[in-house]
Amino acid sequence: MKLGRLNHIGVATPSIEESLRYYRDVMGATIAHEPFDLAEQGVKVCFVDTPDAQGEVGKGTQIELIEPLGPESPLTGFLQKNPQGGQHHVCYEVEDIEQARSWFEGKGKRILGPTRIGAHGTPIFFLHPKDMMGQLTEIMETPKAAGH
Repeated sequence: MKLGRLNHIGVATPSIEESLRYYRDVMGATIAHEPFDLAEQGVKVCFVDTPDAQGEVGKGTQIELIEPLGPESPLTGFLQKNPQGGQHHVCYEVEDIEQARSWFEGKGKRILGPTRIGAHGTPIFFLHPKDMMGQLTEIMETPKAAGH
């Protein structure tokens, strides 16, 4: 298995609207996508683009803002411990999600739930933080279409 690029950093937030203001006014972000619901995962998501090393916006790592859709959301507990929000997970790309899943299972890493479709429309799974140096880690299949 070969690990691909860092696709995004997930940031839990009690308010995507307020977080977008922060990324625009404080961090100078110029491109944010429209928020959308991932009802099956209990969250609302919005991506903020960052520039690549040459300064081209939309080619760098994204920030994934994640807001709970309700009290049953998996983010609710995180935000109870971190009321202002904060870094929730990192997401790495892989070429073949099933090969990656088998590889991590072979290494004895705990996978949280089934492989499912993530916010980029590609298959994903999460690895338990206790097996990943304390960091919740998302593995996603590299999107086949251009962009993220």
